Amino acid sequence: MTANTTKTTRIYLSSPHMSGRELEYVQDAFATNWIAPLGPHVDAFEREMAAAVGAGHAAALSSGTAAIHLALLLAGVESGDDVIVSTLTFSASVNPIIYCGAKPVFIDSEYESWNMNPALLADELDSRARAGRLPKAVMVVHLYGQSADLDPIVAACQRHGVTLIEDAAEALGATYRGRSPGTIGTMGVYSFNGNKVITTSGGGMLVSDDADLIARARKLATQAREPAPHYEHAEIGYNYRLSNVLAAIGRGQLEVLEERVTARQRNAAYYQAALSDTPGIAIQPEASWGTHARWLTCITIDPAEFGADREHVRLALEAQNIESRPVWKPMHLQPVFAEYESVGGDVAADLFEHGLCLPSGSNLCESDLERVVTIIRESVGLG
Repeated sequence: MTANTTKTTRIYLSSPHMSGRELEYVQDAFATNWIAPLGPHVDAFEREMAAAVGAGHAAALSSGTAAIHLALLLAGVESGDDVIVSTLTFSASVNPIIYCGAKPVFIDSEYESWNMNPALLADELDSRARAGRLPKAVMVVHLYGQSADLDPIVAACQRHGVTLIEDAAEALGATYRGRSPGTIGTMGVYSFNGNKVITTSGGGMLVSDDADLIARARKLATQAREPAPHYEHAEIGYNYRLSNVLAAIGRGQLEVLEERVTARQRNAAYYQAALSDTPGIAIQPEASWGTHARWLTCITIDPAEFGADREHVRLALEAQNIESRPVWKPMHLQPVFAEYESVGGDVAADLFEHGLCLPSGSNLCESDLERVVTIIRESVGLG
């Protein structure tokens, strides 16, 4: 008897989706023997990425985490400094602060976009300015494909002369008032991890309109080698440059960025329509100031109305071989960061308690989405 694979084939949260051109670029890298951390595909990927997001300059790096680390170093973050950062995020946004010997200060979210609350940030900066305790930098994270409300965040940082870094790892393809998040602060970071909108398997990009900052990032990322015929080093550097082979993959991915974002937005629209009459379930809203790229489609579940909590739904999906994931556990609730200061936190904690990320890959078909919705509804006996 032939197995029915429809219900057993795993549906992933967000799996890589190749266009076909990636292999062509990779074969060129092999044909020209540019199998190295640098090369013509790295140079081209940097130019093309900068053009795609509207940034002046870009440095291709081994990961988004590496890009955050370099951004902090370029902002002058040193041991003992404070860095204000969104609490509702992945730990990779915060770990590099610790690498620098600095201290994270966590800021709560707001419900309109789930991102950093600009009013809380402004109040905190004002309070710290009066006390002579301004942070060295602010790092705002754009969650799940949606930009934070950047205008008031930029204004607050500029008022106090604090560098703004944008972690746009999850928000490639989104917009904020017609611009790309990641290009509005002093520096912006993107990720090309395997589950992102586009992928190089592993990789990241640091962008800025400041050519000197990007030139210095490239130097630090190549072990801070000085321009000498021998290996000369006057400062500590890092092995953070992107492979020419992985950059070749990135070039093929970047060519279909718009298609990939459109597909993810279609997923969100399907979920919205299919779950609109399901009591207690709401899709992460699209904020008024921009376009949500829907890297992941996230829902919140009110157990009193729906009849079950987020974990019940996650386990019901997993039992049917469907991957889903709770919304990020806020950093101020993580044991590793328990000693650090937090401003607010109730909104982020509420989103974590009730939030669930649904399968959102650009390679999902309608039958996959239908299967997800059916399991969600059937988990509480809805037809």
